[in-house]
Amino acid sequence: MLFRDFAGICERVEELSGRLEMIDELAKVLPTLDDTELPVFVRFIMGRVFPDWSPLKLGIGPNLLYEAVAYVVGKKREAVVAKVSAEGDVGKAVELLLAGKTQTSFFTEEMTIRDVYAACEAIALSEGKKSQREKLLAVRKLFANVKPAEGRYLARLILGELRIGIGEGNVRDAIAKAFAVDPAEIDHAYQAMNDLGEVARLARQGSAALAAVHIEIFRPVKMMLAQQGTIGDMVADHGAVAAEYKYDGTRIQFHRKGNEVHVYSRKLEEVTKAIPDVVQRLTAATGRDVILDGEAVAMKDGRPMPFQFVLRRFRRKYDVEEHAGKIELVPHIFDILVLDGETLIDLPLRERRKRLAGALSAHVAPQLVSDDPAAVGEFYQAALDAGHEGIMVKDLDSRYQPGVRGKHWIKVKPEVDTLDLAVIGGEWGEGRRAHLFGSFLLACQDRGGLLPVGKVATGFTDEMLATIHDAMKDLVIAEKGKEVDFEPRVVFEVGYSEIQSSPNYGSGFALRFPRFIRLRDDKGVDEVETLGSLRSRYSKQ
Repeated sequence: MLFRDFAGICERVEELSGRLEMIDELAKVLPTLDDTELPVFVRFIMGRVFPDWSPLKLGIGPNLLYEAVAYVVGKKREAVVAKVSAEGDVGKAVELLLAGKTQTSFFTEEMTIRDVYAACEAIALSEGKKSQREKLLAVRKLFANVKPAEGRYLARLILGELRIGIGEGNVRDAIAKAFAVDPAEIDHAYQAMNDLGEVARLARQGSAALAAVHIEIFRPVKMMLAQQGTIGDMVADHGAVAAEYKYDGTRIQFHRKGNEVHVYSRKLEEVTKAIPDVVQRLTAATGRDVILDGEAVAMKDGRPMPFQFVLRRFRRKYDVEEHAGKIELVPHIFDILVLDGETLIDLPLRERRKRLAGALSAHVAPQLVSDDPAAVGEFYQAALDAGHEGIMVKDLDSRYQPGVRGKHWIKVKPEVDTLDLAVIGGEWGEGRRAHLFGSFLLACQDRGGLLPVGKVATGFTDEMLATIHDAMKDLVIAEKGKEVDFEPRVVFEVGYSEIQSSPNYGSGFALRFPRFIRLRDDKGVDEVETLGSLRSRYSKQ
């Protein structure tokens, strides 16, 4: 498939408003692709270049993209920034700039989607002192070979936000329709493979190929998530339940095969070198081939430390051993996904817990099994007294569902209403904070897009604003006066007193008295609150 044909499909889908129409459009295209094109197309149409499990990252921010486009169109970088600011959309701005290019490029060649993928792969593999220069040259070449309409979607793809309203659910249903398989079979294979592109290729082979998929060690899968709930409701629904501490740490996924060990974060980034103390503890606790799910907690004098101390360790690239002595990380393992080659996610929690206890000699998280709400309540109080956030309450019959936030796992903690939201814009501060971003525009997700839900400007220390500025200064994609637009990569946890109906924001809602709680480095934008969840919270107030 030529990249211009891909751009044409994106343009048609972008103009559609109905979900079923989008699915139909994609379902017509998928069978026409060969086995090498199909995985690439599926990832590209979701605004991704590489599978979620892959360690490869493009590492191209807005500033490098602006510089590359400026060179290709024969303008200064400032002119590109001004055009992006005027349009409010990098893709549209690049399209217009390419359309206005006066000098014709010689020796241009029409690219296929495989050509674009190969170029992106080379960019991601570029390392060393000269890597930024090499990346810039590669991006220049890409834009020199595309027509204006292609440039719109190439720019968006490089920045990881295609903006055509296509989410995982739409693509799953399109794959199911295209190859006449059950969407549930797609879901199950995707949970194990963590790559809808490869799942699409298997779907063409039929249900048997999808059913044969299993989890592979060193290919991390998304972690099962919890929703808010109550002890009483869980006991009423399930009888005996499993209660575990809810730690104020960060999720880890520990993979071991033979003597090789890798640890992945909640965002599926490898963090093995950043947490040698966790690696040492878990390696000593098991000699089996495993994938374990747990939490790493910062400890000092036998008490857990706040989440931000964990992030300091995860962010550190240098002097790791020295800082491991200052901030100790302790693992607490509560689930097992693979044991000695056997995939366990379809087993009930009660059985997985037995396998975990047999495979790990230490660091198994404490668990209470009870059908007595009072006993679970006492366990909850003990967790709070020990300095933890609260407890998790789990259905003993629940299977492990990677990436799913369902009713089978719930979290119970003191009543503070918070939301995890994507940061999509902001404003420069004033006075002594004039060199920092002072307020931030937040968004929830809806069908692959992001909808504004309000601004937050309180709850920040000067130190935290400096940390946020360092994390976001290269994510600015447009500026208008004091206002900035960000490439959506950062997640805030925000507290609020009430959700209000509001015509001022695209979500239809606004937060009353929003307050910054913490930076969620461990979460991706695909994990932020959904519009449906906001509506549910609003109706229950």
